[in-house]
Amino acid sequence: MSHVTKPARLPGAGRPQLAGMPALVILLYAAAVYLLFLGVLGYAVGFFAGFGVPKGIDQGPRTAASAAVGIDLLLLSLFAVQHTVMARPWFKRRWTRIVPEPAERASFVLATSLVLALLFWLWRPVGGIAWSLPGPGAGAVWAVYAAGWALAVSSTFLISHVDLFGLRQAWLNARRARYSPPPFTERGLYRRIRHPLMAGFLVVFWSAPTMTAGHLLFAAVATGYILAGIAFEEHDLSRSLGETYAGYRARVPALIPRPSPRRHSPGAQRSEENDRKQATCEAGR
Repeated sequence: MSHVTKPARLPGAGRPQLAGMPALVILLYAAAVYLLFLGVLGYAVGFFAGFGVPKGIDQGPRTAASAAVGIDLLLLSLFAVQHTVMARPWFKRRWTRIVPEPAERASFVLATSLVLALLFWLWRPVGGIAWSLPGPGAGAVWAVYAAGWALAVSSTFLISHVDLFGLRQAWLNARRARYSPPPFTERGLYRRIRHPLMAGFLVVFWSAPTMTAGHLLFAAVATGYILAGIAFEEHDLSRSLGETYAGYRARVPALIPRPSPRRHSPGAQRSEENDRKQATCEAGR
């Protein structure tokens, strides 16, 4: 989820609600959903790290490996279906016939939070160790883990954090102001990679000093889902933004930044220019 996953403008967006849920109720609903999401997000930090929460990714009831893998894959599939289907424009058009438009994004966040909570609750650990790093190596990996979360969270503020989680839509509706999605922009991390939020999550999933088979299963499947999700996401954005996004996509990588071009000091640049002039004069002799 990045700036390309912000809610697309829906038909009729900005119209006052003619009937149904009052604006104050929508605002309180969006705020409550946001608080719930923060709780789930905080639990996720401890879940993947395996400390500070009642149950981490390598903790919980032990079952046969085949059963554990089956349960875990089912939970991951449930999240993938919910997150992919509810983010598609065709679903939003149908969904907002039932849910007020200002509450659509908050409802998406609510569904995501509930599915994640279910995954954390029912996840089954799978035995086996892929790798284990002791001492300083483990400390370095934990630092990378923290950096991954910092990357993911900070990227949500580069476009519109409150819009991404449905607060802005509800607030504008309460003020009877017209809603328009945040404009496409390139700033901060988005100048280096197109999907810093997804890049942060990938860092989080793979940064484990001790990588168990269950954690490896989660990381591998989640990576596949993220790559597929990016493809769906960029297809939608290419259709909505056209050449603007095509140019952005051509010059900015998706997940791994390119090395910055080397910057030369003014003195070095003048020296290079003099060398080129001298070489040109010598070649003309």
